[in-house]
Amino acid sequence: MPLPHDEAFKKLLETFFQEFIELFFPELDSMLDYSETRFLMQELLVDIVGEEARELDLLLEIRYKGLDGYILIHLEPQSYRDSRFHERMLTYFSRLFERYRKEHKLIIPIGIFTSDEIREEQDTLEMVIPEHHILRFQFLKVELRKQNWRRFIDSDNAVAAALLAKMGYTTREARDVRREFLRMFMKLRARLDQGRLALVMSVADLYFQPDRAQDEEIIQELMIQYPEEGEAIMELMPAWKRWGYEEGIAEGIEKGQAEIIRKLLLHGLTPEEVSEAVELPVEKIKKLM
Repeated sequence: MPLPHDEAFKKLLETFFQEFIELFFPELDSMLDYSETRFLMQELLVDIVGEEARELDLLLEIRYKGLDGYILIHLEPQSYRDSRFHERMLTYFSRLFERYRKEHKLIIPIGIFTSDEIREEQDTLEMVIPEHHILRFQFLKVELRKQNWRRFIDSDNAVAAALLAKMGYTTREARDVRREFLRMFMKLRARLDQGRLALVMSVADLYFQPDRAQDEEIIQELMIQYPEEGEAIMELMPAWKRWGYEEGIAEGIEKGQAEIIRKLLLHGLTPEEVSEAVELPVEKIKKLM
């Protein structure tokens, strides 16, 4: 069973918090000491008269180099339009300030907008009178649909891969986005364990709308380019397994390997050398000759 959207997104932020900050807030990243990070229990925040109670999505404590002390970072994903979201963020900030101001010198709120609509999300709340600012509250924000997907395809950042399909791209670019995601995923296999790889794939599957014929074409392309990686990708592709892709992909792998073998032989390698390179029996290589 795939994780529900909110749970999967929260798990992604918990697991790859450092990668998230590195990707979207590089200046803040340089000020954080990730060796001292602690996620706090879900805070239940109640308004002044106790009529409304809300749980924060993610709240963590981390050391901030500039203050030589601990700060709080509040992450709040938002997947639908809410004209009063900025007011809600101020309410959260106020409650956190009230509760933690003695122990923490700084509270950083971050809104993460995952809606499919491209719009300017309000991140500021002001109260002013002539010649005087009573209040100006502004939280950090990430609007995923405003991010150009091509900026991230050479990255080995797990969050960039997981959220690539939520970035801004046209309908004509959808296939390229899918292919580049799979290529990024293969790069991640060199440094992530299977549990984290599966999490990246699960979140990505929430946003992609896979097409069987297209995916088979992409797999064949990748098998020709990266023959040793194809089966590993397939194993961590739950959507493809649910749709029974194994038979079609296996056929694509055979075609891809045959093409690679043909090219190696044309470049002068012996059947024995090709056999060792692609890890197939010499007899099979000779049949393909």
